[in-house]
Amino acid sequence: MSSSNANTVGHQGFKKWSKCGGPLGKSARWSGINIAAMVIGFVFFWPVGLVVLFWIMSGRQVQELPGAIREQWMSLFGKGDAVDAVDNVVFNEYQQTQYDRIREIKEEIKSQASRFSDFRTEAKRRADQEEFNQFMARGPYSDSSGNTQA
Repeated sequence: MSSSNANTVGHQGFKKWSKCGGPLGKSARWSGINIAAMVIGFVFFWPVGLVVLFWIMSGRQVQELPGAIREQWMSLFGKGDAVDAVDNVVFNEYQQTQYDRIREIKEEIKSQASRFSDFRTEAKRRADQEEFNQFMARGPYSDSSGNTQA
């Protein structure tokens, strides 16, 4: 009777200890990228490795960590996104029109950059064509000075 009672107490103690940690280790996702990120974190700076380890142990993927860090940083030290709404509807409309205008300007700059790249490609092709035509005008048996060899 005492042996079964001791076994039950020991077993219950283990259950209680494992529940103390909650789902910390049970839902951990030990994928290759998670393990690699943790090892690299420990190699470069051990507190980073610990953060990655606890992140994995909480059941989340390492790919989610940078976004969560950025979000926490912004909530602690930043003002948040620039597109945060203000209570004034007119100001929000003005702000949105300004953002739209900026977006249009960016698109126009990208379009001009693309057109300029095309122009440079075509100019290079024209220069190459002119150089090739000059070479061919010399004839197949001419040397670099333009004299023909027989």
